[in-house]
Amino acid sequence: MTFEEAKTYLLEKATKQKIEAEILATETRELSLKAFEGKLEDITSAVMGGIGVRVETGGKIGYASSEERSSEALDWMLQEAIENASLQTTSDGFIPPGTALGRQDLPDEGLSGDLEQKRAMPLEVEKIIRQDKRTDQVDSTQYSEFDSEVLVASTKGSSGGYRTGAAYVGGNVIMTDGKVKKSGWEYKAKREVNKLEPGQTALELIEKTARHLGAKPLKTGKYRAYFEPQAFMGLMRVFGEMLSAQNVLEGQSKLANRLGEKIGSDFVTFIDDPMHPEGLGSQPFDAEGVKSQRLVLVEKGILKSYIHNSYTAKKLGMKNTAHASRYYNSVLNVDFSNLFLEPGSGIGMKDGIIITDLSGLHAGANSISGEFSVQALGLKVEGGESVHAVENFAIAGGVARATTKYRRTRGEARVARFAWQSLGRSSGIVVCWCLKGSSQNSVVSSQHGFFY
Repeated sequence: MTFEEAKTYLLEKATKQKIEAEILATETRELSLKAFEGKLEDITSAVMGGIGVRVETGGKIGYASSEERSSEALDWMLQEAIENASLQTTSDGFIPPGTALGRQDLPDEGLSGDLEQKRAMPLEVEKIIRQDKRTDQVDSTQYSEFDSEVLVASTKGSSGGYRTGAAYVGGNVIMTDGKVKKSGWEYKAKREVNKLEPGQTALELIEKTARHLGAKPLKTGKYRAYFEPQAFMGLMRVFGEMLSAQNVLEGQSKLANRLGEKIGSDFVTFIDDPMHPEGLGSQPFDAEGVKSQRLVLVEKGILKSYIHNSYTAKKLGMKNTAHASRYYNSVLNVDFSNLFLEPGSGIGMKDGIIITDLSGLHAGANSISGEFSVQALGLKVEGGESVHAVENFAIAGGVARATTKYRRTRGEARVARFAWQSLGRSSGIVVCWCLKGSSQNSVVSSQHGFFY
């Protein structure tokens, strides 16, 4: 049966058994085209997804899911969820009330481009990269897209669906100046295939990789640092997890009990916008069928809100912010849609370091404490201009340290969809930070952070 038919079947079954139930179904179509040495090396097309149910009986919550949609599979799934609920030791769960939400197509016809046009994109990226004499190896170039359908419904009145998706183009390269080699990657994503620019993406990949050739160790000293948007988004992930109400409830956020407090400079404003025009994480409603809305999390340095689902909001006595997140086969949590740092009026660059790349964030950043110590690459700035690349240094600090200086330079906001999606444009550097540094794989520690 179809997802709509399965939804109706499950809700009728749950109603007859006098239990509350919530249905979440997802189906994603993926297309991947990889080029190598002037030919399409790998063409992959796949459809994946399933249907999941969350039930509440006596305040106990149970989950189950299935990739099959036969009546036998759905009957088993519902009973499995009921049995799983009976095993729970807590009885404060509930299914939130909902409304009719309708259906929306977010990408519209943006992914319906001609297949030959899509096949040509990774080939064009590879061709342009190989034309540069400094290219040592092209690991891969790729076009990919995803097109997802999401359906939510419950016995409490929630009912709606939406379609979302995006297309990507980019690649990975190794370049050399004859002495050393540097690797780099660049991928661009858009809601519409026709807005992708494979030629421009290839040129940006070349420029961003080649600029690190001839890098020198960072000498001992005190530096002002400027984060490029792509590098700064890694730190946004760490800070974002500190804004999770789930983490607050579990005692895993240093921002617990700090609503209304000054935690950053006046230049810091974080916003999550579920319908951002450039956002890959856009969604008209969350995984519980609650209508999404723009949320200011930090405004001019003041902590305004955490992100909530219905359960965390009730437990903390706060408003539900419609950030419920789960896949059809997972349990309820919270997550952002499109988180971004609001652009500032701009500042000029002085002598310092442009941080272009961070590595090791998965191991070197602690989202509970906000502390991090990660390897970095950068560009030395003298007289307001980049003069040469720098390497063999790390940055260490914390997003919860005393702030005295933070500014957003010129440029548009870049949207971060955790943990891997990122979109938007930025024509300028994202943030400045005063650092101390020393040579020989030195640690560069924060003198002035951007939160306290």
